Amino acid sequence: MKDRHMQEQPNRVPQATQDGDIRDDWSWVEASVWTDRMLATLVNGVKGGKWYSLWDKVWRMETLLQAFHQVASNNGSPGVDHQTIAMFDKNLHMNLANLSQSLREGTYRPQSVKRVWIDKPGSKQKRPLGIPTVRDRIVQTALRMVIEPIYEHDFSDRSYGFRPGRGCKDALREVQRLLDDGYVWVLDADLKSYFDTIDQDRLLELVGAKVTDGGILQLLQDYLNQTVMDGLEEWQPESGTPQGAVISPLLANIFLNPLDHLMDDQGFAMIRYADDFVILCRSEDEAQDAHRRIASWTTAVGLILHPEKTHIVDARQKGGFDFLGYHFESGKRVPSKKSMRKFKDTIRQKTKRTNGHSMEFIIYDVNRTVRGWFEYFKHSRWWTFDTLDKWIRMRLRSILRRRLGKRGRGRGIDHIMWRNSFFVNLGLFSMFTARKLACQSAKR
Repeated sequence: MKDRHMQEQPNRVPQATQDGDIRDDWSWVEASVWTDRMLATLVNGVKGGKWYSLWDKVWRMETLLQAFHQVASNNGSPGVDHQTIAMFDKNLHMNLANLSQSLREGTYRPQSVKRVWIDKPGSKQKRPLGIPTVRDRIVQTALRMVIEPIYEHDFSDRSYGFRPGRGCKDALREVQRLLDDGYVWVLDADLKSYFDTIDQDRLLELVGAKVTDGGILQLLQDYLNQTVMDGLEEWQPESGTPQGAVISPLLANIFLNPLDHLMDDQGFAMIRYADDFVILCRSEDEAQDAHRRIASWTTAVGLILHPEKTHIVDARQKGGFDFLGYHFESGKRVPSKKSMRKFKDTIRQKTKRTNGHSMEFIIYDVNRTVRGWFEYFKHSRWWTFDTLDKWIRMRLRSILRRRLGKRGRGRGIDHIMWRNSFFVNLGLFSMFTARKLACQSAKR
């Protein structure tokens, strides 16, 4: 079934190289942790296929310091101990020294994860967000820095989520390429509550297949046993990866890596981003075969294919499928309905008619959202941006109407009072104009 693939993707990870070239190929790896000699061993194959002695690299002060800088750059909220990044930074050397000592002596234990509930964009529902303490995020980051290259070396080229040098746009480009090459029958799969249903014992077995260092495995076990604090209630999940943990995306990729290679070995073109994946096929029969194999594998490892959200579609026909925020249908690529709702909800919050800011500030604030959204969705059809530009200007005209004591949304004579050029002069970013310029540049 290997002939299903039209052309091989370039290898992301080098198989063998001279020592002098290794650092270039692994530029994302923390140099203070992974020496050139270690990288050479990784690339050329460690004796016995397993890494035995890594624990000392986790608790080293230099590793923890680099981990702190990464955590600080994300500027997250405090956990159950109420300690902020700034508070930890005030006595940084002492705090890191204490953390290093507790790890080295085996007395370190992760604290509970604070659960908060945040609004779910485009919905009235809320979703849980886990916030570990600053100290736990530092240790998790140090742990990831030490073990990630070992597993990254063997990850499939069909996996794009939470990986160095890869991202959503890479996955979307590959999906589009496959569609253009005739892979139009699509298995659009959804794993139900994936991060909460990962079998922890199986996960530890997969981790232990490459890393046998007792300190590393015990630390991972401690994180899997981490309790959750929801208000005044504390409880311990029996399955899944720890909420909000820095290490969770890597663990999730490790768990699904066997599926990536299974599908690849059987010739299926699967594109996966974390737990979101599609399999593109040349025929309906092939897609049905992929569905059966995926269902068999997920059942065997304790995962659940969502019965209502997993389906097979012909991407040439009405209906299509969603993937990573885009909707693919009948040869067209546009933002999904969910993406549109999320975008409009954000703009609505910034353009309330009772907004007390100046129009210049409102446009500046709107632009921050619009520019980023356009950069991601700029490959959509042109009418998407023309329609949204008009809608945003309507929202702004409605604010100006309100300030004149009028009710309702911007319409009619408002288009004469505040022409499009009025907003252009105030610096409003036009997605339609930006796309037109991008197309002209591409043609040249």
